[in-house]
Amino acid sequence: MYLRLTYESFRFAWQALKSNILRTVLSLLGVTVGIFAIISVFTFVDSMEKNIKSSLSFIGNNVIYVQKFAWVQDEEYPWWKFFQRPPTNYQEMKFLEGKLEHAQAICGIDARGGINVKSKSNSFESLVFGVTYQYNVISEVPIRIGRYFTTQETESGRNVAILGNEVANTLFPGGDPIGSEFKLKGQKFTVIGVQEKKGKSMIDIGGDADIKVLIPYLSFAKMFNGERPEIDIAVKGYDSDTNLDQLSSEITGLMRTRRGLRPNQDDNFSLNRPEAIAKALDSIFDVLTFAGLFIGGFSGLIGGFGIANIMFVSVKERTNIIGIQKSLGAKNHFILFQFLFEAIFLCLLGGLIGLILVYFLTFLPMGSFDLVLLPKNIIIGFTISTLAGVIFGIIPAWMAAKMDPVTAIRSK
Repeated sequence: MYLRLTYESFRFAWQALKSNILRTVLSLLGVTVGIFAIISVFTFVDSMEKNIKSSLSFIGNNVIYVQKFAWVQDEEYPWWKFFQRPPTNYQEMKFLEGKLEHAQAICGIDARGGINVKSKSNSFESLVFGVTYQYNVISEVPIRIGRYFTTQETESGRNVAILGNEVANTLFPGGDPIGSEFKLKGQKFTVIGVQEKKGKSMIDIGGDADIKVLIPYLSFAKMFNGERPEIDIAVKGYDSDTNLDQLSSEITGLMRTRRGLRPNQDDNFSLNRPEAIAKALDSIFDVLTFAGLFIGGFSGLIGGFGIANIMFVSVKERTNIIGIQKSLGAKNHFILFQFLFEAIFLCLLGGLIGLILVYFLTFLPMGSFDLVLLPKNIIIGFTISTLAGVIFGIIPAWMAAKMDPVTAIRSK
């Protein structure tokens, strides 16, 4: 019975929509624009979050960075006090390495950008990273060919390097760079590995991996440490340490002890988390989402009124048919469902067109920004369309269902 009722309602709805194509298209337009606006914003926000999380993976998960400056400014802490803090250094990193009990790994990192590296007649302006041995535990270092550093190479500061994909292709085009030499600030370095190609990201947090040159920190310090003797200390915690509370407390206590801070003195170092960047961007995402909902909701409201209008017109045009159906025994719920289904079908059709437009939007070239229409947004689009059909179609459908059959037949 219900299957037949659904089929009959669908057939009546389809015939009604086909009878006036122009009116149907104009009614669909408002719903289409509304769904397109809402789902496109959701898609942009979700894709942005995905790109940022992908970038964050290259600076580590469950990692605390011990640094001079804070990534997120505390309004109660004067900004000028950050400049009075001593920089974190290699000796402090080694001190923490020997004392920490809740750390899975620890490494020191320093970097310089725009450094020219040369091999014969080829040169490249790279981002040079000086790292200690456990850097590959803290951050992703996917090796395409070759290998990672050994403990002996990092502890003794040997002149060996791991090249980013773009650096390797520029310095050694068409050849195998493993074992080859290049010059960095006049010193010869031997290539021991090449990273996999990462490609461009919307936000390259930690730098573009394809243009990096990784060398042991002690080798880096010989060339650059005189300019700015500072190192970022990255400490990776265990998954069992909820929110890294134990690790954070342990680092704070050891750093205060190392620097001889009295109980009444503030910390003169910052503990930074990659997740803080995402949290700081949450407010921006919230604003974008609200703006999309407002614009899309306003467009959808206009489209909804258009749907309600076409349904009122449809009821008026088919008043005589409604009277005939009722006189032949059609129940009120059949008439109600018939018009309600027409409104829902109209909104779903408009929503489908809006989703198709968003889908085509994902094929537009946007550089490093990867736009993806997620299944959850498709479900949201159809859900909103269905609700719009019910909300704006229920009153006309109810009016049609409550008509007196005799009055309805005489209306023509």
